[in-house]
Amino acid sequence: MVKIITRKSLGTQDVYDIGVERDHNFVIRNGLLASNCFNKSHSTAYGYVTYQTAYLKANYPLEYMAALLTSNSNDTEKVQKYISSCINVMGIHIEPPDINRSEVDFTPSDKNILFGLSAVKTVGQNAIAAILEARESGVAFKSLADFCDRIDLGTVNRRTLQSLIYCGAFDKINTNRNQLLQDLELVYDWAQSRAKDRDTGQGNLFDLLGGAFASNGSNNQIAQSTFDSAPKAKPVNDLPPQEKLRKEKELLGFYVSDHPLKSLSQSTQILGPITLSQLGQQTKENTVCVVVMLNNVSKKISQKSQKPYAILQIEDLTTQAEALVFNDNFERISSLLQIDAQLVIWGRVDKRDEQKAQLIIDDAEPVEMVKVVIIELTPEQVIDIHERHRLRSILKELSGDKDKSKVPVIGVVQAGNYRQMVRFGRQYWVQDPRTIYQALNNAGFPATLKLLTGV
Repeated sequence: MVKIITRKSLGTQDVYDIGVERDHNFVIRNGLLASNCFNKSHSTAYGYVTYQTAYLKANYPLEYMAALLTSNSNDTEKVQKYISSCINVMGIHIEPPDINRSEVDFTPSDKNILFGLSAVKTVGQNAIAAILEARESGVAFKSLADFCDRIDLGTVNRRTLQSLIYCGAFDKINTNRNQLLQDLELVYDWAQSRAKDRDTGQGNLFDLLGGAFASNGSNNQIAQSTFDSAPKAKPVNDLPPQEKLRKEKELLGFYVSDHPLKSLSQSTQILGPITLSQLGQQTKENTVCVVVMLNNVSKKISQKSQKPYAILQIEDLTTQAEALVFNDNFERISSLLQIDAQLVIWGRVDKRDEQKAQLIIDDAEPVEMVKVVIIELTPEQVIDIHERHRLRSILKELSGDKDKSKVPVIGVVQAGNYRQMVRFGRQYWVQDPRTIYQALNNAGFPATLKLLTGV
């Protein structure tokens, strides 16, 4: 046991420097000292909590991830990381908000997780309470007119309804969000007029007939007939997919129903790029390749060199990050730096102290412009060590400047119905694809030059 003999205040805070006999630390065994001791009871508590959370995640993944998303709902970066983990690792689909099913927070729904209404920007707690109260009858909303007629429009205003439509909360009623937005201009006023009539005790002919003469089944039919007769705008085409996703991102902070980069996930695997969530795992100055979408561009002027540079906000399917592009590199690729542009970026990882890893961009190219060299190989060529050496020599000789070689080389081995794709290492990428294309064909290695998105 160690006997405490003094304690000394270190300031105005309730913090004390504890002095002990002989040694200013805790003695363990054989005269050894333990600094910053972590006692057994504390360790046991942390271990117990770790076991509990691991057990819940393993046995109740839906409930666990829904609770995790809810508890971190104010941290956009964490939520995006957890959503990515749900989709790509755990096979859990994240559904957009649903006006008939969503609760306040993220909730399990069958084998999916349903977005909560509180996640939608401009939808306040009072509006959510009004929606949940209107659902207590157990009757689902059948249409936009039905919703507006049953809800308190003094609490759920026009802007709130627009947000719910834009984020997909009404998609189960009508997938054409643009049509719903056009109808809203007419339906909202219609529902307000009906609410005023009810408040003054006037009602309308259908309401009076339904209340006085109709059975319950007839009431439902009359009510439905009333909603069907609600004013509607002329038919219009739905919003473009990119516009729908942009609005989802604006209102939810994430892409939910889809992601602009999702359709590229298969073809871009050929590049072997890392994800933005893996930047922190890379060593400093390590050259990386990432496929990203550009969210924001902030152009600056360097006080030191008086040359322009840019701070970029980028994202992929896993998370968001910051990237920098300087001087000559900026001038060369500045025309590509447009909001929502989908780019393949080559750069270096920069880590400063405890800050998050940044990406220093050396080059960029639109995804749809990236080319790939495809080499058709026979099983005999793959087995023959001399053929492999000959192919390796051609690629190395004509690869060009290592820092400028950005065209991947892919080998395809065909044997009957068996077809295997092999990605050559980064050291075999080429700078001039047309030169290597001709050299390979002349050497008896049939090659083609294709766009990455067409592979």
